[in-house]
Order: sequence, then C-alpha cells, then structure tokens
Amino acid sequence: MADIGFIEKLEQWRQKHVSDRQFVHILAFVIGFLASVAAFVLHLIIREIEKLITSGFHLTTINWLYLLYPVVGIWLTSLFVKYIVRDQISHGITRVLYAIASKRSELKPHNTWTSIVASAITIGFGGSVGAEAPIVLTGSAIGSNLGRIFHLNKRTMMLLVGCGATAAVSAIFKAPIAGLVFTLEILMVDLTMAALLPILISSVTATCFSYFFTGSSSMYNFQMDYLWSLERVPATILLGIGCGFLSLYFMRVMSWCEDGYGRLSKYPYLKLVVGGIVLSSLIFVFPSLYGEGYNNLGILIEGSTEADWNRVLQGSMFAGQTKFLVLYVGLVTLMKVFATSATNGAGGCGGTFAPSLFIGGFGGFFFARVWNINQIGVYIPEKNFTLYGMAAVMAAVMHAPLTGMFLIAELTGGYQLFIPLLIVSICSYLTINIFEHHSIYAVRLARQGKLLTHNTDRSVLTMMSMDSIIDKDYTFVGPDLELGKLIHAISRSRNTYIPVVDDNGTLLGEIDIMKIRHIVFRTELYHRFYVSQLMVPPLGTIGVNDPMESVMKTFEKTGAKNLPVVGLEGELVGYISRTRLFNMYRQTVADFSTE
Repeated sequence: MADIGFIEKLEQWRQKHVSDRQFVHILAFVIGFLASVAAFVLHLIIREIEKLITSGFHLTTINWLYLLYPVVGIWLTSLFVKYIVRDQISHGITRVLYAIASKRSELKPHNTWTSIVASAITIGFGGSVGAEAPIVLTGSAIGSNLGRIFHLNKRTMMLLVGCGATAAVSAIFKAPIAGLVFTLEILMVDLTMAALLPILISSVTATCFSYFFTGSSSMYNFQMDYLWSLERVPATILLGIGCGFLSLYFMRVMSWCEDGYGRLSKYPYLKLVVGGIVLSSLIFVFPSLYGEGYNNLGILIEGSTEADWNRVLQGSMFAGQTKFLVLYVGLVTLMKVFATSATNGAGGCGGTFAPSLFIGGFGGFFFARVWNINQIGVYIPEKNFTLYGMAAVMAAVMHAPLTGMFLIAELTGGYQLFIPLLIVSICSYLTINIFEHHSIYAVRLARQGKLLTHNTDRSVLTMMSMDSIIDKDYTFVGPDLELGKLIHAISRSRNTYIPVVDDNGTLLGEIDIMKIRHIVFRTELYHRFYVSQLMVPPLGTIGVNDPMESVMKTFEKTGAKNLPVVGLEGELVGYISRTRLFNMYRQTVADFSTE
C-alpha cells in the first residue's frame, strides 16, 4: 500500500508540474538507460558462462564436451521457465507484436527480467540462438510496465513499448539509427513527429550508456581494403537474390522444425532429448554454431588472408584443413537453422536476430569465395560480401531492408558501403517478398489475423476485440416448437430475430419476426405451424475465431443487420450487431488517431 501511495503522490505532483509530453520524454530516457543496463548484464552473464565452461577447450582438436553443454543449458532453462517463470517467454519480438495487437501493449512484469536469465543460460551453454529478441522483449516490457504504473493511455503505452524496443537494439549493437529504423519497420504502426522524439531519446540514451559500459569501439574492427565500384554491381545483385532464397530457406525450415517440435510438446523430456541430440551433434561437428556466433563472424569480417579465415575451423574435425574451408562455411550456413530450431524447440530461450546475421555473413563469405576461386569475374572482397550477406538476410527475414543496411553500417563503421548495402538489401527483400509477405516475427500472428500493420484500417480492425461486441443476451427456441408457443418467445425477445438451436446448442436457423408478422395474430394457425417450417437460414455466420477484418467483410457481403457467431462445432455463441460493430470501429479509429 505504501508503494501505491507513493506512486499516486508522484503522479499528482507530476500532473501539476510536468506536462504529459515532457513526462513521456523523461520516461523515454529512463527506458533507454534501463534497456542498456539489461543488454550489458545479459552479455556479461553470457561471456562469463562461456569463459567458465570452455576455458580448457583445445583449438586444434575436437572437444567432446560440446556434446554435453548445450543439453545442460537447455535443461536448466526449461527448469527455470517451468518452476520459476511459469509462463511462455519464447519468441520475444513476436510476443511484443502480439502485445501491441491484442493486449493493448501490455507485457507482464516478469518479462522485464526473466528473458535475460533464460537466454543467458541457453546461450552461455552453447544454445545456437540470439540474445537480441530477449532484450527487445525486456526493453519493451520495461516501457509497458512504466506506462501501466502511471496509468497512461493505450497510444502512449504503444509508444513506450516502441521506445523499449528501440533502446534494446541500440544498446546491443551501439547502433542508434538501426534501433530507430527497427522499430519503424517492424513494430510501430502510425508514427508522427510528436512520437519520434521519445524514440530518439531512448535510442541515443541507450547507445551512450552502452558506450559507457563497454567502451567506444565498434562491434567489429572492419578495415576498408576495397572500395565499392560499379563493376561489382552484378555480383552484388546476385548475392542479394541468393540471400533472398537463403532467407526463404531459413524461414521455411524454421517453421517446419517448430511444427515438429510442437508435436512433441506433450512429451517434454522426449523433446529435450531429440532437440538436445540434434543441437549437440551439430555443435560437435561445427563448433562455429556454438552460441550467438558473433566471434566467428568477426573472423570473416576482420580477416583478409587465408590464414585468418582458417581460424573458423578451429576446434572442429576440419581444423588445419584449409581445403575444407569453403565446404565447412557452406555446411555451417545450411545447418545453422537446424541448430537454432533445436535450441528453441527443445526448451531453450533465444531469438532469430543473431542467427539471421550469422547465416547471412557465412552465406556472403561462401558466395565470394566460390566466385573468386572460380574466377567468375572481377575480384570481390570476401569480408565486404560477408557484411553484404548479413544485411541481405536480415532485410529479407525481417522484411526490414533499412534496418539491415543501417545496422551493418553502424556495426562496422563502414558507412562507405551504403550503396552496395542498399542494393543487396533491396534485392533480397524483393526476392523473398514474392514467396513470403510477412517477416519471421509477424508470420505467426498474420496467420491468426492478429498482426498490426502499417495499414491504419487493418490495424484498427486488429485492435478491436470480438468479445466486446458479441451480444449473448438473446431468446432462442427449438425447431419443434409450435407457432402458439413461439409467440410467447417473441414477446420476451428484445430483438427482431430469434435463433433456432437443437439440443446441443447448434444453430439451425433463425426466425425473422418481420417476415412472420402476417400470421402471428391468426390464432387458428397456432397449432398448424412449427418453428422448423418458419425458420430461414441466416444470411451468413461468423466464426468465433474469425479476425475482425473478416467479420467486417461478412457484413459488407451479406448486408445483414445482425449476424450469429458460432463456435468450432457450430454451436451458437451470440450475435454481433452491425450498428454496434461500426460504432466500436469509429471509436477505435478516434482513439487510434488521438495524439
């Protein structure tokens, strides 16, 4: 009670001395700071766990403990989630999108820290996933819960969630522009200039504190040895197209594997065994799949000679075998998706942000090495194309070409690569968009009709809740009822329709009172007609799980004033009124558009 009283007093003081806009700016700064702390703590824990368990590994021979550590990490994560969290925390960015679309931007308080612990354990022990999605969930949860504490409206809550996501990406990569663009392309729906400033404040704040915690250097020490030239445009375009198909492979295989592990959800230990065996086996053969993989990407980006790149082979059965470098890189590129799926499918916690960068980087290097070995055309620098591949796959997988371009430029300080990064990102995005219209984060929600988009009309329909407009107060009758008794039901009804249902509650038809008004006063017919003879089929029906966009289309198609809502077995759930539906739509549009 003391805490509640303090918050109430603080809110009263704030309303007197601080405007709403100024208060949002203050919260944006706080979110940026807390997100940077969360990112620093997560990576610190991951590094310490990795250092503790792999310090004795040999670089020139295989390490058998690769078969054990990942399974232990997933098992510990599963125990943490089952007995401490007791909630689903996987698919961090998807959960943020779902919160925006269906939960009025509300994320649970435990999301501010549980993803950090779970992903640190998973990745530290070798789980082949990324820490970015858990941090985005953490940052967004910080923004959401601050908004809830101070009783802010739905639109401001959505803005604070965006501030948290921006701050998270900015803090992890020291990339303020990429963090901003990430939120614009993936999370936010309708951004005005008034909303842009808080997001910028969070982004810059998180980046500055990240520099304070970890130093001023970029993530990679990239040296520009070869400037971009027009003669390399064909190779750049081909890489972009190739990365588009590689991204499609990544998304489709990931979805297929998730479905497979999902079928084992009733048998958690079997799922752990299957996923653990797949992950450990892959890491044992390809140690580059251990953890996030940024260190191995650094070898390809910062190296410039065969000897530098061969360090990727260290710790594997291919160590010292230079002739297998291209084969190894190609296989690692293809196997990463299976390692990532096995990690999350078996019970681990992590995202696909880092895996998409990893696959893109290794795929870009593979493309360049094959091109140069076969002397297909002009020489193309391997490390440049490693960066191009990272941007291209990220752009395609996330459907965010600007995010891919700016992130890679800020990661390396390679701002001179803007043109090729733009070319490869656009080519990759256009390629995958032919086959897949949603990002890897949004595709699950899109299939359920719960995705908020940059289309305001669709976004408003998505934010509307069917439960809030279903009318369950109705009078129903059975098909064998006589007209005389139907009259009594009509007298009790407050609607112009009466549904006809069987003993199981299944909708059979409707009585339209207006259509039988010519016989309701003829008492001589009361025992001659039955409901089954008078009922008519409804103009249309609405499924209980239908998205609101489909509901609106059904009303437009049928022209009905009221439509029944039926369950999966055809049972009647209630009715939706056209008037009530459009009133709520107009109110939601007004709320959505209010600054």
